[in-house]
Amino acid sequence: MSHTICILTGPTASGKSQIALKIAEKTGAEIVSADSMLIYRGMDIGTEKPCAETRTKIPHYLIDIREPWEEYSVGNYIKDFEIITNNLYEQEKPFIVVGGTALYLKAIMDGLFDGPPANWEYRNRLKTIAKEQGTESLYHMLETIDPKTASRLHSNDQRRIIRALEVFQQTGISISSYQTQFGNKNPKYHCIVVAIMHDRKELYRRIESRVDDMFSRGLIDEVKALISNPLGLSKQASQALGYKEVIDLLKGNYLLPDAVNAIKQGTRRLAKRQMTWFRSFSDIHWVTADSPENADSLAENILDYFALKNPALKKTLAC
Repeated sequence: MSHTICILTGPTASGKSQIALKIAEKTGAEIVSADSMLIYRGMDIGTEKPCAETRTKIPHYLIDIREPWEEYSVGNYIKDFEIITNNLYEQEKPFIVVGGTALYLKAIMDGLFDGPPANWEYRNRLKTIAKEQGTESLYHMLETIDPKTASRLHSNDQRRIIRALEVFQQTGISISSYQTQFGNKNPKYHCIVVAIMHDRKELYRRIESRVDDMFSRGLIDEVKALISNPLGLSKQASQALGYKEVIDLLKGNYLLPDAVNAIKQGTRRLAKRQMTWFRSFSDIHWVTADSPENADSLAENILDYFALKNPALKKTLAC
């Protein structure tokens, strides 16, 4: 019998971490992160990582588990996730999964495509082709080797097209031959998913406020410390929203106001992409956050929904 997983998600700056803490305080639940940047030590301000005091009070998992120069894949995440959650089940400790990294959440809900690791040299070669000849040139390559997958993808979906070409290049097997994230589901868990949403204007206001706060708290100094390490940053960490722009700022590619605006614009785009992803999830329950003052009642409503969907949770996730 599969385990039940309660998931709280939403776009960046939606307040999910704050709501999760309120639920944890009410219930004694612990928190398992589903955020691809919280894994890195030293990347605190730009990721809005929960502070040490909070994490001492309420146990958090899958945070600060890698150095910023190390690569980390969705496959690594799922392995770590399974270890942590199995231990929590064995100890009969209630927990909720909190985060907005769509690939992590999709892998939890639908199962993981067990394919080869990333080949960055080949990926970069394909990106160069796309830049020079257009993404459709890659799409035509995919149509030749894997028409089934090509028929499922948009001709401009560069990331998934490159991944499909990469799998074939490394294995000689089309990605559609695998049990993949592109279609068939192989869930290990029964997931109860709640997503927080705001009016767009309010969400954008929250994003702008968050970015301004990051700079006032010392984001630039944090990035200086990270890049001063001789081991540098992994490709994943160096491309993280906020960090990439500050690195460019320190290189002289941006003036400060331009870097701030670039992060705000990038964060708005991220939120839009996240919402598109979340809307594609099946059986997702949306809750509207009217104002920050309603955080307590919102936490109560979400907790009630979790318990309603799985009555067994009333013994653990109940006030």
